[in-house]
Amino acid sequence: MLTFEFVTYNEINDLDPEKRIKKLLSIVKEEKIVLLEGRLRKEEEASLIEKTMESIDTKFKGIELGVIYPDEKVTHILQKLKRLMRKVVLGNREGFTIIGPATIIKEIKRDPNKIQLFTIDKKEKNPKKR
Repeated sequence: MLTFEFVTYNEINDLDPEKRIKKLLSIVKEEKIVLLEGRLRKEEEASLIEKTMESIDTKFKGIELGVIYPDEKVTHILQKLKRLMRKVVLGNREGFTIIGPATIIKEIKRDPNKIQLFTIDKKEKNPKKR
């Protein structure tokens, strides 16, 4: 059975980067797939990967990470200003992040119109689309 846990931006916004990474990684280690509102900063993504590598053992095999965010190709000046204002006021709330254990998620693919999450069927050992 797949279990998803939605984490709102407000849940992690006030945490320092180390605690933020620790919280997300602890959820993934419970074999849950995290749906995070917004995005992590580039440094936090790097730290998440680093902490994951340090945590790998016989039970925890690592993570798969996918980030989805709105198209950045805005050409109209008013649209650019609106996006800039939203970013200043709201922070990294645009888009969302998927983080899951590598024992469950085989691959995350994205394109402009959809996201595909390929999981590992533990019985058949074949990836499935979800």
